[in-house]
Amino acid sequence: MAQNFAHGNYSHTQKKARNGGGGGRTPADRARRTLSQNFLVDRHAIDLMVKAAAPEGLVLEPGPGEGPLTFALAEAGARVVAYEVDPRLAGRLASRTRGDDRIEVVRADFTTVRAPREPFAVVGNIPYAITSRIVDWCLRAPALTSATLLTQREYARKRAGDYGRWTLVTVESWPWFGWRLGDMVGRESFRPVPSVDSAILRVERRPEPLVHDRRSYQELVEVGFAGIGGSVRASLKTHYPGVDAALAAADVARDTVVGHVHPEQWVVLWERLCR
Repeated sequence: MAQNFAHGNYSHTQKKARNGGGGGRTPADRARRTLSQNFLVDRHAIDLMVKAAAPEGLVLEPGPGEGPLTFALAEAGARVVAYEVDPRLAGRLASRTRGDDRIEVVRADFTTVRAPREPFAVVGNIPYAITSRIVDWCLRAPALTSATLLTQREYARKRAGDYGRWTLVTVESWPWFGWRLGDMVGRESFRPVPSVDSAILRVERRPEPLVHDRRSYQELVEVGFAGIGGSVRASLKTHYPGVDAALAAADVARDTVVGHVHPEQWVVLWERLCR
C-alpha cells in the first residue's frame, strides 16, 4: 500500500536513548523530549488494549511508533490507518508494513486530520501532553464509534468518574458517549519508564442519544458548572425557573456541588428544565 507522509508535529512513541553527539543527545533523545514519546513494550498491555477495543473495520491509531499495537490491531481484524509525525518512526513503520493491505502509515499530526465519513474507531497509546486535544477530536468526529485510549491513570479516573466526581467534559458528552475506566497499565510497561501509571479509557458512542437537543443540554451543563453560589442549585437558579423541583426529581440534594452530580442526573435535570 502506498504510504503518505504529510507534515505534522507530534508523536507519542519513544525510541530508547542512545549516547551520541549533539551535546550528548541523539535525534532520538531530542524527539523523545519534544514529542513526548514513550514506547509501549509490554505484550500483556497490548493484549489488554486490543481486548478493550474489540477492533473491527476502520481503526485510526495516533502515534504508532514502531507499531506493536498497530500489528496487534491488524491481526485482530482491523484495517488500521496509523498517524505518526516522527519521520524516523514513520519511515521505519512504513517499510515494515509495505505490501500489507491491512495497514496504512500516514505522517501527520492526528489532531489536525479530517475525520473519516465512514464509521471508525480510534485506538492508541497517546501522549499525556495532548490527551485532551485527542479526546476533543474524537468527541467532535460524527462517525466515531468508540475511542480506546491508553492515558495517564489520573486522567482516565477523572473522566470516568472513578473519584466520585464528574468533569465538565464527561457530563457534556454523556448523552452521546459512555465513559468507562479499564485496566491499569503500570509505568514499567513503557520505555523509558514514565513517572506515573497509565490506564485504559474507553469512550463509546451510544446507539441512541439520551438527549435530542444538544445545544440546550450543553447550555444547562455550562451554567451549572459556572460555579456561582457554590452549589449546582445556586448556579442553575440564575437561569432556570423550577430548579428545586427538578433537583428533587433527579434526587440531587440542594447543597450538592456541581462535580458530585452524576451525568444521569444531568439528563433528568435537562428533561425537567429544558423540554
